[in-house]
Amino acid sequence: MKSSDPFVAVENIYTPRQRYVLLVASLIGLAALMVFGLAQYLTAFLAAGILFVVFRPWWLALVHQRRWNRQVVVVGILLVTVVVLVIPFYALTSLLLDRLIAFAQNPDRLLEVIHKLEKATGFQLTEQLNVRQLLLQGAAKVTGWLPTLASSALNFLVIVGLMLFTMYYMFMQETFFLLGLHRYLPFRNETLQELGESLKNNVNANVLGQVLVSVVQGVLTGATLLIFGVPDAVFWGVVAFFAAFLPVLGTPLVWGPAALYQFSQGNKGQAIGILLVGFILIMNIDNVLRIVLAKRMGNIHPLITLVGIVLGVEIFGIIGLVVGPLLVSYFMVLMEVFRRENRQHMKLVVNSPPEHKPVTPTPEKTE
Repeated sequence: MKSSDPFVAVENIYTPRQRYVLLVASLIGLAALMVFGLAQYLTAFLAAGILFVVFRPWWLALVHQRRWNRQVVVVGILLVTVVVLVIPFYALTSLLLDRLIAFAQNPDRLLEVIHKLEKATGFQLTEQLNVRQLLLQGAAKVTGWLPTLASSALNFLVIVGLMLFTMYYMFMQETFFLLGLHRYLPFRNETLQELGESLKNNVNANVLGQVLVSVVQGVLTGATLLIFGVPDAVFWGVVAFFAAFLPVLGTPLVWGPAALYQFSQGNKGQAIGILLVGFILIMNIDNVLRIVLAKRMGNIHPLITLVGIVLGVEIFGIIGLVVGPLLVSYFMVLMEVFRRENRQHMKLVVNSPPEHKPVTPTPEKTE
């Protein structure tokens, strides 16, 4: 029986190979279009994935082992996220942005300190115009890193809402989500395990461990500046908290200029005290904590962290402190997977028996 559809009998102009290539290209194009459309909200989905990894041990312990109600556990996780992470982060970054913008718009205090430092040292550090330009550029840069706070409160609420809703469905549909990753990601199970382990190590080292290190260093820096009479010690302690995410540089970016400030004011004893506490206590605590936490929470090389932070903050903003090192680690893992699988393929080619071509009989010569 013939079909009534007139398009059934029409011959397709593409070969199966061409249809396959076009299908893959269509999928990539649609995915790129979706990412482009959601670019300003991408941090919400990235943050949801990171927090899913952070809270998953709690989820496994409470839901899978103790058989607690899924809905209750998810609501509890979301409340902890809002109370412990969202509200303090908003308060700290708002304080940081407001003060940086105030410094950029009114650089007179900083210029006065620089002039005093020039008189005390005898060196011409910079021109007034350069200081104003540097302050304005610094404020604009930090504002670009924190787009959710630099824009409207509605945008911030939308991003937080998307993050919480994404977390809710990732936990409530955990099995479907994880099976989907195994089904649609183009990697073997061994590679997926390596990527998952790399994600876990990065989150542990750059979220849990790094936040703990930053809190300790921020508190110590703020307390040191308060003891030695530096103005706005609480504000500079908040700045030290964010600066501590940068390996190698870190809190010296805060207590170093604070010591110079006290020196410019003629308080040489207080300046020496800040330097001693900074070099002996704050930096050594940083080194000890990083070594201990690196072994316990994820062995991430400092160079990967440094390169990843520079890359991630430039692309993703503040969430790039975690996403950047993760991208670099994933690149390293995939390079290792490529090396291993390429070597296995070469071994198979070398060890495979040669193909025997059929021998065609040659005709006999007739005398």
